[in-house]
Amino acid sequence: QVQLVESGGGLVQPGGSLRLSCAASRNIVSIDIMAWYRQAPGKQREAVGSIATSGRTYYPKSLEGRTTISRTNADNTLHLQMTNLEPAGTGVYYCNARLLTFSGGSSNWDEYWGQGPQVTVSS
Repeated sequence: QVQLVESGGGLVQPGGSLRLSCAASRNIVSIDIMAWYRQAPGKQREAVGSIATSGRTYYPKSLEGRTTISRTNADNTLHLQMTNLEPAGTGVYYCNARLLTFSGGSSNWDEYWGQGPQVTVSS
């Protein structure tokens, strides 16, 4: 079964930094765009940023300058680093990826989500 497994998260001090990683399971043929999303309590899920296979990144203007997304194609891993976090950064952070998998003699592109670790920015 295809999985995206995240690590990191927990309690972060205001003004502190956050590091998350997301590892895709091995039974994957190819990976397209990978991204991070977050969902604050009572709010809709929002994009934190994304990265293409080429390494080209996209960040919302509100997060530019303090967000870095990277990926390691060799081991299908996605990383997120955020600095100068504010309490508004509290929420569940989700890894997202478009994956090509092979099963039953055919290959298919589908979108997958990680389990979403909780990040709390508080003193």
